[in-house]
Amino acid sequence: MRTFIALELPHEVVCDIADTGRTLAGVLTGSAKRRGRGPRFMPRANYHITLAFLGELDECGVRAAMEAVDEACAGQKPFAIACDGLGTFGRPSDATLWMGVRCTDQLKKFDDDLRRALAEHWVAYDEKSFRPHITMASHVRFERGVLPQLTFPREAACSRVTLFKSELTHEGAIYKPLYTVDLAE
Repeated sequence: MRTFIALELPHEVVCDIADTGRTLAGVLTGSAKRRGRGPRFMPRANYHITLAFLGELDECGVRAAMEAVDEACAGQKPFAIACDGLGTFGRPSDATLWMGVRCTDQLKKFDDDLRRALAEHWVAYDEKSFRPHITMASHVRFERGVLPQLTFPREAACSRVTLFKSELTHEGAIYKPLYTVDLAE
């Protein structure tokens, strides 16, 4: 099964990101790949901060990933997160839009600890540099111009680290939690 580990976002942050998405929906256009349709905005349930993309894991690999999550989360406090701008991956004519998250020392250290624990448990992961962000939309085309006034999500605490299963469908990805650790205050 296709898997990843992520920080879940508090409800108020999810609502704020959805509000920002609605504001942007009026000014963004869809890519040529979407044949004139608008961008595909992510459903609220899919907002998260990916810590490690694991790819395909069998049941033994899932158990090893759960153990790595437990080790990395032991004694960990919730994360204060603050969004700090918008960015894109891909070409301007067919981009993925994301909201950046400030990479604090605590968040970077945790991600390093998680990746170290995954390696110690022989769980392979995508080794791209950690760039905390929340994917908002895909198949976006950017036109030159000024963006509307945007309100970014309020600062909040993330206290749930979850191993997710990702199922790809024609409507987009569906994420199902496999294992969650709630961080102690």
